[in-house]
Amino acid sequence: MADDDIVIAGIPEKELWHQYRSTKDQSIRDAIVKQYAPLVKYVAGKVSVGMPQNVDFDDLVGFGIFGLFDAIEKYDPDKHVKFKTYAVTRIRGAIFDELRSIDWVPRSVRQKTREIDDTVQHLEAKLGRAASDEEVAAEMGLSIEQYNQMMLKVSGTSMLSLNDVWYTGEDNDKISIVESIESPNSLRPDAIAEKGEMRRVIVEAISELPEKEKKVLVLYYYEDLTLKEIGKVLDVTESRISQLHTKAISRLRGKLTNIKKGIF
Repeated sequence: MADDDIVIAGIPEKELWHQYRSTKDQSIRDAIVKQYAPLVKYVAGKVSVGMPQNVDFDDLVGFGIFGLFDAIEKYDPDKHVKFKTYAVTRIRGAIFDELRSIDWVPRSVRQKTREIDDTVQHLEAKLGRAASDEEVAAEMGLSIEQYNQMMLKVSGTSMLSLNDVWYTGEDNDKISIVESIESPNSLRPDAIAEKGEMRRVIVEAISELPEKEKKVLVLYYYEDLTLKEIGKVLDVTESRISQLHTKAISRLRGKLTNIKKGIF
């Protein structure tokens, strides 16, 4: 059954949304929650990948439920965006908002993440291009093996930073990096223009990543594959995919910070 043909409580979904918008009937809301509750577990499962052991899956689900409630209240069926697509963003955002509020990242990991980001930002501003792993490692006084190990240790924080908000400046519209990761075939000039200047900058920054790192982001966030599945596609280990993901995010953070500072 196609998403457009979903029937909830015996009523086509689009019609149900219009009923809820006009009546705020709690029985309709409950039916929608029941229909999309599995989506919360799905998103929580994706977020949990690479998280430290002290982050409990059930807690992530609990945080995500609030995102689902928020999505239901704010969804506009007339904007031609499927609720599932809209809800995933809201659920993920609610999970990461709560993770930020409880400050789950150990101080030592946060410090390493900042050190990597600062090094990448400085190097790429100086070089005017993407810095290689070897160049970043050398700048930090590390062997390539030590650098790769460090990237694995900070991998959990990269998921969090992808959901950091960047503003378009248009009616205070909020855009995160993760919302701008699209299929390479979708990067049409007209589509980019419609999404505002900051989204265009993010999309361009992603397009300039090394090919493997860009591929990992697209497969994970657009094609919706797990890190393990991406490893099979690219014929490398899951831990290597985790490293590539973390490197891509660190590079993006550095590039976007430089853009904000007017270096590029």
